[in-house]
Amino acid sequence: MTIVGLNVRALFAGFIVLGLATLLAALAFFVLLPAAAPLPVGHAAFPGTNGKIAFVSYRDGNAEVYVMNADGSGQTRLTNELATDNSVAWSPDGSRIVFSSTRDGNAEVYVMNADGSGQARLTNNPAEDGGPVWSPDGTKIAFGSNRDGNEEIYVMNADGSGQSNLTNSPAGDGSPTWSPDGSQIVFVSDRDGNSEIYVMNADGSSQTRLTNHPALDTAPDWSPDGSKITFTSYRDNVEIYVMNADGSGQTNVTNSAADDATSRWSPDGTKITFHSHRDGNPEVYVMNADGSGQTNLSNNPATDSSPGWQPILPVGGTFELRVGGPDSPSHPTDGSGSFFPYTALAGGAAALLVLTAGAWYVRRRWLRR
Repeated sequence: MTIVGLNVRALFAGFIVLGLATLLAALAFFVLLPAAAPLPVGHAAFPGTNGKIAFVSYRDGNAEVYVMNADGSGQTRLTNELATDNSVAWSPDGSRIVFSSTRDGNAEVYVMNADGSGQARLTNNPAEDGGPVWSPDGTKIAFGSNRDGNEEIYVMNADGSGQSNLTNSPAGDGSPTWSPDGSQIVFVSDRDGNSEIYVMNADGSSQTRLTNHPALDTAPDWSPDGSKITFTSYRDNVEIYVMNADGSGQTNVTNSAADDATSRWSPDGTKITFHSHRDGNPEVYVMNADGSGQTNLSNNPATDSSPGWQPILPVGGTFELRVGGPDSPSHPTDGSGSFFPYTALAGGAAALLVLTAGAWYVRRRWLRR
């Protein structure tokens, strides 16, 4: 099975998790922040801004990881290896990049800081590991591996420990991307005879097909508010499609005679970046979420592809994150629950209160003040 565009998007800010032992100290910190009135239930709103775009370029003779500003300026190489470095994805706090590299003889998952420093291997297996993507809370990384004889979706802790198979299917499964709340993973599978978009729970259960077309559908990416999924489809030529998260409303948004692939949402959900062959070679493009305003960002005669967008939290800004518990009468999943403020710190980090006892969990849905 050919899987197009294994890299994925980074989503939301990282968390400093405070256990119950430090709860009182945390509350003392938060009491200094202004109280907020209850907010209406609705889609999440990322409070930060769209940062840099990481992408893969062959302009130096082999695949290397580059970054550029959102307008295409400041194109800078981060990796410098004779091997292939590709499949880039940002961490939720925008401070690190996870990627795939063959520098040790086969494809492995690596991580580095946003400036290219601190490159470290996370997987160490004789099989091929690639297409990594962070969970929204930054604690897990999903990736594709053929270590069981076919391509499967695996998950591991962010430090590389605890690697486990999620899909356990005799078919080929790849290109995972987490839902914004971390409860599901959308992916590609050829278990029905060709590449289709599937979704499953984060533990691998309830694997369900979303697309059903004789052409190939691949490279999905979840919108930051969780309502849409963008993907690459071969049903016209190679085009970028957007559908509702339940698979309905599948719509071609690029409508180009050239091949367009590997689409990724901007952190604020207003734009989509992708690569296109419409200028004679693959270039990184950006467009509005409805497909309008398609613009070439990379403008280089070499191959540029597989973009991913960095999330940036505003330094010193005060926002809120809804905290609740699944199926809890006092904190139901309809969007109600408790609010706790946080203040974004320098470097994009966040000070955030997280309750760890019982059924409490962080929904990771940003809400504007």
